[in-house]
Amino acid sequence: MQLQCHFTWTLLKEDVDLDDLEETIGDQIKFFANSNIKNYNLLSYVCHLKNSNEEALKYLQQAEEEVKKNYPDEIARSLVTWGNYAWIYYYMGRYEEALTYVSKVENSCKKLSSTAPGKIQLPEIYAEQGWALLKFGGKYYQRAKDCFENALKNEPNNPEFSAGYAIVIYRLEDFSLRQCEDVNPSFEALKRALELNPKDTFIMALLALKLQDLKRVDEGERYIEAAMQKTPDLPYVLRYAAKFYRRKKEVDKALEILKKALVVTPKSTFLHHQLGVCYKEKLFQLKRTTRYPPQEQVEELIRLSIFHFKTVTDQKTKSFVAHIGLANMYAQANRYEEAEETFQKAFQINILSYADKQELYYHYGSFQRFQMKSESEAIRNYTEGLKIEKDSYGRKKCINALKQLLEKRIQGGLGNATVFGTLGFIHNLNDEKHKAIECYEKAIALCPNNEEYLSALCELQLPVTS
Repeated sequence: MQLQCHFTWTLLKEDVDLDDLEETIGDQIKFFANSNIKNYNLLSYVCHLKNSNEEALKYLQQAEEEVKKNYPDEIARSLVTWGNYAWIYYYMGRYEEALTYVSKVENSCKKLSSTAPGKIQLPEIYAEQGWALLKFGGKYYQRAKDCFENALKNEPNNPEFSAGYAIVIYRLEDFSLRQCEDVNPSFEALKRALELNPKDTFIMALLALKLQDLKRVDEGERYIEAAMQKTPDLPYVLRYAAKFYRRKKEVDKALEILKKALVVTPKSTFLHHQLGVCYKEKLFQLKRTTRYPPQEQVEELIRLSIFHFKTVTDQKTKSFVAHIGLANMYAQANRYEEAEETFQKAFQINILSYADKQELYYHYGSFQRFQMKSESEAIRNYTEGLKIEKDSYGRKKCINALKQLLEKRIQGGLGNATVFGTLGFIHNLNDEKHKAIECYEKAIALCPNNEEYLSALCELQLPVTS
């Protein structure tokens, strides 16, 4: 357990789709030759999780070959590989070979440091752990950030560590804060990573998207165009370029780029998801700009969007955004049973963050409200979203939709105790103290013994103490 490797980093197989992860790593080995050691190591661990230990050993051999070829004099580069070897041999019941690798790590650690065997903390190992955590999804991003920070403490000018740190900061913002708060630490991190490695077109593309977030679109476009010029066939750049142009409302250009990228990586779920989003955007653009959009065109855009979203959900059963996209498009097609089924599958995903759950409650609430014409179910779902007491864009949408619905009910003379009580809760969240008191008083008048409303009112009426 003291070995620093994938087997001791708490990377749980239930948090990822193993087939999808295996394919992603395979693509990265193909397109990013400079990161193959960590990719072969991670691939060996994925194979172990899929009960293919013989296959896992083959990938570790390839990781060793990469070290010999690129870092022949750097023992530190082999420590994770040897740790993985020890664990795989242990699981195969080949204990002598497992002990041989444990000894190799111990002896190497003694040469490298005076710390206890296996407890050595090298920047390369921190970084490799960071990359592995990043691949296992949003649940692991905070830990990945800590790893890259630790790696950078020792080597602040290392381009690879800096890139890893910038990517994870960008993902953390994308995960919960983007469009929600004016927090942009990833901008500086991405700029720094690009300064250290001006050839990194992947970082260039992320920086372009961040500039777009910051309303510096022309500047962002210069970076996107430069990235596409330098690596015209790199799918990881093309997919972000497509995202940039879609968000710029140039959907046809985005589609053109995505189709080009799909030729290179036809199974990429990211590309299929982006195609689904683009066709959905085209549908809404058509509905906004045409009074009577041609039915044939509408149906074709819905069909294409459903096809691409479904391709993602079939391959990535834990892709929350694809499930929401698919459910919403089924709703557009009046296929309500399939929409309901897809929403329920989304609720079953076991790796949802609080922001995901809030977003899901918002979309399901809106489906109940507009398609199923059930305001009470809509209210229930929006309320569930705002009960998760953490700020996110999804929670704000739940609050606004709920407030609108409750006020409409009151205006229509349908204001019962629950309606006033919930509206009081929303006013309290928005720091509208007087409106909150007013609503709770009305709720109590309709339901005098409700402890929740009495307690909330009592708290609001307490004098503010300095």
